[in-house]
Amino acid sequence: MSIGVGQSRRVAVEIWLVLGLSLGQSAVYSVVNLIDKFTRGPIRDQTSTLISPQSPRPYLDLTYQLLGIGFALVPVALALFFLTLSGRNALTTIGVDGKSPWRDLGIGAGLATLIGLPGIWLYFLGRTLGITVNVVPTALDAYWWTIPVLVLAAVQNALLEEVVMVGYLMTRLRDLGWSTPAMIVSSAALRGSYHLYQGIGPGLGNFVMGLIFGYWFHRTGRVAPLIVAHALLDIIAFVGYALFRDVLGLGLG
Repeated sequence: MSIGVGQSRRVAVEIWLVLGLSLGQSAVYSVVNLIDKFTRGPIRDQTSTLISPQSPRPYLDLTYQLLGIGFALVPVALALFFLTLSGRNALTTIGVDGKSPWRDLGIGAGLATLIGLPGIWLYFLGRTLGITVNVVPTALDAYWWTIPVLVLAAVQNALLEEVVMVGYLMTRLRDLGWSTPAMIVSSAALRGSYHLYQGIGPGLGNFVMGLIFGYWFHRTGRVAPLIVAHALLDIIAFVGYALFRDVLGLGLG
């Protein structure tokens, strides 16, 4: 899609707005958080909790969790809205159109396996080297709603990251005339940067994940399998930890 100079400026501003309200903002905070951790003491002795309780009262905690999930999806709607304003069918453009659901599910499961196993190895390597914090997927108490909320949080993460960071960002960077390698590396670098609060290891691991996902989108034009893969990885991490942390002797330290 060819655009003029004036429209290029508008698209650049649009990208900054979308990222500034979502994952770009997260990247800035993550870098500052990493600096905070390094200057506080050995990073291996520190902990990052991904999903924390927001209230000691169960139904207020549930309310806060659902509000957080819902508002986190607003940038997804904004990104799709901007793609629609550019004269596209947004869902078709990024390949979230439901045309081949079983194929998307199968490929997503395969990608989750491809990413997940090396990711676990990188995490423990980072812990051994002292460059990764102790990551606690969830500290939610065991309520009737805990598992459904963890699944919703996983799906929200997948939608936000894959729609905004891959589908939307790469499409708009292509509109600006960026080369394919530049688009893929930029998307992957940003993905890695907003995971740096977990340490250097997860940052590098997510950068590699971003390269794979970006290349997949470039070749296929489909984000749906990436959403499936990301959601599966987070569901396994969140729900698995919640169900088995006591059995495996996992704690917050």
